[in-house]
Amino acid sequence: ANALLKNLEEPPARTLFILIVHAPGSLLPTIRSRCQVVRLNPLDADDLMTVLETTEPAPPEDPAARAALAERAGGSARTAILLTQYGGLEIASTLDALVTGKKSDVGGAFRLAEAVAGRDQAIQFDIFNRRVLDLLSDAASQAALAGDLARAKTLSDTWHEALDAISETDTYNLDKKQHALIMIDRLNSAMRM
Repeated sequence: ANALLKNLEEPPARTLFILIVHAPGSLLPTIRSRCQVVRLNPLDADDLMTVLETTEPAPPEDPAARAALAERAGGSARTAILLTQYGGLEIASTLDALVTGKKSDVGGAFRLAEAVAGRDQAIQFDIFNRRVLDLLSDAASQAALAGDLARAKTLSDTWHEALDAISETDTYNLDKKQHALIMIDRLNSAMRM
């Protein structure tokens, strides 16, 4: 921090520092006082599609698919690119179908787990985990807004358990296929209560 502060106080000629922080309060006050805050808002759907037009593969032509992509990307160009380039839309759609289906689809769960757990599937595995967390978070929010606080708490607890499981799987290099199957099962149990 001291070296950064020295550089901020006496920057080399023609130097621009860009500090990206999610919790500005965690910066030392002496560093924060020398910074200008620039808040970046998520991109709207049209801007997101403009960004995607410059990448391969191009965004889907279907307006419904574009809307789904924009919603799942949450205004993030990076997320939108990952969703289009690494099968993220298919992963999310498959997971959504497994969770909203009337009965359990064990075969579908195994196929999805295999698709996201391969040796070269780190990005797909990350997309899968993010979708699990998003589904739990959205369901907890909806339950809370509907006044069903017990269900909201259960879903929130499941979200925390899922986050811990994701962290443990990454930290200890646990079996990703088994992790994906457990996540699908937990998600199904939580969403069907």
